[in-house]
Amino acid sequence: MPQQQSLFDTEPLPWEADDAAQQVVATVVLSTGPPGEFDYLVPVEMRNDRSRDAFVEPGRRLRVPMGKGNRLITAYCVRVETKPSGSRKLKSVAIVIDSVSLLSPAMLRLTHWMAEYYLCPWGQVLEAVVPSGVRVQAGTRDVTLLFLPTKVAARLTQLDVTDTQRKVLETLATSPKPLSPPELARIAKCSMAPIQALRKLGLIDRRMERLDTREVAAEAVAREPAKQLHAEQERALATILAAFDSGKHQTILVHGVTGSGKTEVYIQAIEKAVSFGRQAIVLVPEISLTPQTVGRFRERFDRVAVLHSHQSDVERHRHWRRIVRGEVEVVVGARSAIFAPLPHLGLIIIDEEHESSFKQDSAPRYHARDVAIERAMAEGVPLVLGSATPSLESWQHAASGDYSLVEMPRRVLNLPMPTVRTIDLREETHRRTGSGAISRPLSQAMEAALRDDGQVILLLNRRGFSTHVQCPACGFVLKCPDCDVALTFHRHDNAALCHWCDFHTAPPDVCPDCKNANIRYSGQGTQKLEAEVRARFPQHECLRMDTDTMRRPGSHEAALTKFRAGDVRILLGTQMIAKGLDFPNVTLVGVINADTALHWPDFRAAERTFHLVTQVAGRTGRSDRGGRVLVQTFSPEHPAILAAVKHDYRLFAAGELPQREALGYPPFGSMVRIIVRGEQDATTKAFAERLGELVTQSLQRLEVPHRMMGPAPAPIAKLRGKYRYHIQLQSPDADGLRRAVRPVLATATPPEEVQWIVDVDPIDMM
Repeated sequence: MPQQQSLFDTEPLPWEADDAAQQVVATVVLSTGPPGEFDYLVPVEMRNDRSRDAFVEPGRRLRVPMGKGNRLITAYCVRVETKPSGSRKLKSVAIVIDSVSLLSPAMLRLTHWMAEYYLCPWGQVLEAVVPSGVRVQAGTRDVTLLFLPTKVAARLTQLDVTDTQRKVLETLATSPKPLSPPELARIAKCSMAPIQALRKLGLIDRRMERLDTREVAAEAVAREPAKQLHAEQERALATILAAFDSGKHQTILVHGVTGSGKTEVYIQAIEKAVSFGRQAIVLVPEISLTPQTVGRFRERFDRVAVLHSHQSDVERHRHWRRIVRGEVEVVVGARSAIFAPLPHLGLIIIDEEHESSFKQDSAPRYHARDVAIERAMAEGVPLVLGSATPSLESWQHAASGDYSLVEMPRRVLNLPMPTVRTIDLREETHRRTGSGAISRPLSQAMEAALRDDGQVILLLNRRGFSTHVQCPACGFVLKCPDCDVALTFHRHDNAALCHWCDFHTAPPDVCPDCKNANIRYSGQGTQKLEAEVRARFPQHECLRMDTDTMRRPGSHEAALTKFRAGDVRILLGTQMIAKGLDFPNVTLVGVINADTALHWPDFRAAERTFHLVTQVAGRTGRSDRGGRVLVQTFSPEHPAILAAVKHDYRLFAAGELPQREALGYPPFGSMVRIIVRGEQDATTKAFAERLGELVTQSLQRLEVPHRMMGPAPAPIAKLRGKYRYHIQLQSPDADGLRRAVRPVLATATPPEEVQWIVDVDPIDMM
C-alpha cells in the first residue's frame, strides 16, 4: 500500500514505547468546553506508523473521553511527548478523526500566540483557523481504490487466472495510481464480475480514500506583461526586494497616494519571490475583494487561490487543498487568508492596511495585521503594509523606526490629484428653499460632468430611505424594541428596519404617543438619495450599491461591470464604493454628508472620516481627463475634513497624534474593552460593577499603570434585546494589562443569563 504523505514537514516523534517506565502522551485542547490542556494516553496502534489514518500527531483532531461518563468529545492534538509513567492513570485517545494533520507546527505556534495575546481558549482559535469546509472535507466523498499488492505483481505471469482476469491485473500493474472499480472496469473493458472474483482471491487489494467529487480547472486568463515603474515605484520595490533578499523579517509601510501604483509594486515583488520558488499572501479588505482586484493577479500569475467569506465550504476546501499541496503561487483573500497553509511562504502583503474589516468581530477577536506581523516574524519573511491613509498605529511604528517607511506621493504618469472643495451645509440649509441631499453646487457639478460624458460617484454611508421616523408634535422617535437605536425607513419594502438586529415593522400612520398624523421621515439614506438622483437626472442611468442591493451572488461584479462599460453614468452607495475601484472616466465624486461618523463616541471617529473622504476622493482623476471632488459637510473647519481636502496625511497625523498621546490612546497605549450583556438591566449592571472591582484589584496587585473608564452603559445601551455595559482599560504596558485581565477571565462567573467578552485592541467602540 502506498504510504500516506503528511501535509506538513514534521519532525520525528519521540517514541519510547518499549520502555515500560515511559508512556506516549497526547496533549489536547478542546474546540468547545473547558479551556486548558488535557493529557491522554496514545494507544500503541495509534503511534507506530505515520502512514496510517489512525495516527496521533500534532495538528490532527481526536475524539477523547471526558468526564465521569467518558462522553466522547472533539479535541485538537497540540503536542505528543514521551513522559514517565506517573501514579495517575491517563484515559486513552478513542478515535483519530483526521487522516492527515490539519495544522503545521508553525501554525500551532501562531495559534498559541493568538490564544495568549487575545485572551481566548486555544481550541477556539484552532476552530477559527481551520475552515469548516476543511474540517468536514466538503466536496469530497469516500472512494474505494484498488491496487496490486507487490507480492502479486512479482508473480503476475505465473498466476492461474482467466484471460479477462489477467487483463484486469495487467491494467492495475501498469496504472500509475490506484483505480476505482468503475475506472478499472472501463479501462480493462470488462464487467465488475472478474474484478470481484480477483478481490475474493486476494489478488487485488483495496483502500479507502476521500477524493474531490469535482476538480475545477483554473479559468484561463490572458497574461499581462509587467508595467514600467516610475522612480518612486522603483524605490518602493527595491526596499521590498532588499528585505526579501536579506532572508530576515522586516515590516515595510508603503504610504502611497491613491493612484500611485502600489498594486504594481506588490505584483513585481511577488514575481521575484515566485521566481525563487516562494509563495505570497495578499490580504485585501473584503469590500475590495472585487473581480477587478483578483483579475490583476490572475493576469500575472498562473496559480492564484482566492479565500473570502462568501465562498461555499466546498470552494474553500478546494482552494485549501491546492494551497497545502504547494500548487499555488499567490493567495489573495480577506483577513482569514492570513492562515493560508502555504508550505514555502516568502512574502506577506496587506493592502489598505488601515481598514477596520481586518479586525474580527467575534471570538477570537484577532486583527489580521497583528497576526501577520507575528507570522512574518516567526517565518522570517518581509511584511508589506500599504495604504494611502495608514492607520495611526502603523504610522507611529514607522516614525519610531520599528517599520521601514516608503513614500509614494505622486500618481502614475504624474497625474494631478483631484481638486477637493467643501460645501458648507449650514449655509446651504439657510439658502435653500427646497429639500434634498444634493446641494445646488453639487447638482451643477453633476450636470457639467455628465454633459462632458464623464461619470459620477456619490457616497452616502447610510443605508435606507430615511434614517429615523419622528413625530414633530411630541418628539416621539420610532425605535427598535430590542436595540437602543432608531429604526430606518426602507421605502422599497415599506418597512422600518433595525440595521443592528434586523427587526422590522410597518411604519406608523400616526404617532403612537400623541396620535398626530404628521409623522415625519427625516434623515438621508441611500434609497432616498437614489430617488432624488433619478428625479433630477432621469436621462442618465443610475445604480445603487449597498448591502441591500448587493445581496445576490455576483451582484457586486455585475454592477461594477455595467459601470465600467459606461452603461451606468451615476454610481451611488455606501463605503463599498469608496475604495479599491479604478475607473478612468469618473470625473466627479460627491460626498453627500462627510459627518455621518465624525461625531460618534469613538476616539477613532476623526481618523475614520479622514480615511473615508480621502479614499473616495481617490476614485476620480485617474486619467488625463482630471477630476474634482465636492464634500458636503456641516463641519468644514474640522481638522479631519481640512486635511482630507488637502490630500495631506501628514497634516492629519500631526494634529491627531498629540491628542491620542495626551489621553493614552493607541498608538501610545494599549486597550482592552470588556462588554457585559444581559436580559435584566440591574443584574447586568451589577455583574459589570463586580468585574470592574476584580479587574481593579488585579491591576493594583500587579502594579500595572492604568486608566479605567466604566463600568458604564455602552454607546448602544441595548442591542438585540440585551442591556450592555462596558469597561475600557488603557495602559502603556500591554503585557501587564493582559496579565491582569487573564485571572479575572478564569475566575469570574456571571449569572446564568449574563454573558461577557473581552476585546483586546478593540476597533469598534460602540
